[in-house]
Amino acid sequence: HDHSDHTGGNEAIKDSFGGQVVLHAISERGDVDAQDGDVLEVGGLRLEILHTPGHTPDSICVLVERHLITGDTLFVGKVGGTSNREQAATEAGSLRRLMALEEDITVWPGHDVGVSPSSTIARERETNPFCARLGDLEQFHDLKENWPAYKREHGIA
Repeated sequence: HDHSDHTGGNEAIKDSFGGQVVLHAISERGDVDAQDGDVLEVGGLRLEILHTPGHTPDSICVLVERHLITGDTLFVGKVGGTSNREQAATEAGSLRRLMALEEDITVWPGHDVGVSPSSTIARERETNPFCARLGDLEQFHDLKENWPAYKREHGIA
């Protein structure tokens, strides 16, 4: 997604190494306008684009073989921030889609804010409190709105 903590160095990297920036088509700052389901071939790797709005409208995840790069959509034990209930509901839909992926896929978030730098779909299904509440949008909203208290209550740093 097009937040500066993910894209701030893009021009310097392009100037130094070449290449193109891939962003979802609704972002106007990418060199390659990606859509949900697009497949990019890069150096023998197959990168499948999954549009996962919620944290931002242009959020994407990239599935590379058995690895899922999740940006700020899904962290280890947490999910990306949202500003309102509509964004949270959209995010919940994106997370349901990710949780339907095969359980042994490794999850690589855009930030190391969890108990480990990576996880798996199975582990997030079992241990991520947000993913456990995807079936009940009110519970999901409640957790998002009360995350600091939940963390204190459960001893989460």
